[in-house]
Amino acid sequence: MKISTKGRYGLRALIDLALHSRGTCVSLSDISARQELSLNYLESIFAYLKKSGLVIGVAGAQGGYLLAKPAEQITLLEVLTALEGDLSVYDHIGAEPPIRAFLNRNVWDAIDRSITDVLKNTSLADLLEELHTDAT
Repeated sequence: MKISTKGRYGLRALIDLALHSRGTCVSLSDISARQELSLNYLESIFAYLKKSGLVIGVAGAQGGYLLAKPAEQITLLEVLTALEGDLSVYDHIGAEPPIRAFLNRNVWDAIDRSITDVLKNTSLADLLEELHTDAT
């Protein structure tokens, strides 16, 4: 599994949104400038995040985006699943030769569980806290 730019940039943009919103909307152009990301690409990313219920879009002159729920309630698993889809390290198919089935059970599934565990147990707020700790 490799996280695409959509997943990596989306997570950066959500962290930026959480840092700068303070209850007010944040424009994608501001996030784009601070994070040096393409505005068009961010618009595409935020369409996925909005559809998955992670952000709320507000139209108008003072519009932009807000987190749809507190950062403590947004897990990395939610974010990356919204942007990447299935995060498994292998393709799940039907009947498999014995060695492949063995590897799936004993190696690839173990990796998937570890990844899922980390992502499920890490919130956006956890990252913000670490970011503040690293900055000091």
